[in-house]
Amino acid sequence: MNVYVKAENTTDITVQVEGRVDTTTAPDLEGEINSVMPKANKITLDCSKLIYISSAGLRVLLSAHKAMAKKGGRFELCNVGEDIMEIFSITGFSKILNIK
Repeated sequence: MNVYVKAENTTDITVQVEGRVDTTTAPDLEGEINSVMPKANKITLDCSKLIYISSAGLRVLLSAHKAMAKKGGRFELCNVGEDIMEIFSITGFSKILNIK
């Protein structure tokens, strides 16, 4: 898994995830998200190159969503592929997360 962080400005951050988010890589994604969260009003997770996400990865997304909501910010996902969207739908995450 690779993670790339791009700041549109000082408060709108895009995090692009590439590859698989599973038990071994989820902590890395969580670390990247948590490192930009203090200064961000909005974090967008670009999923265009995400090919797999496990329950460990789903936990990271839910934690980020809750943390941003608690501070009055927004956590959203974009460019979600069909296979990943199916996982979100089956698990009910499509009703919880902000997916555009």
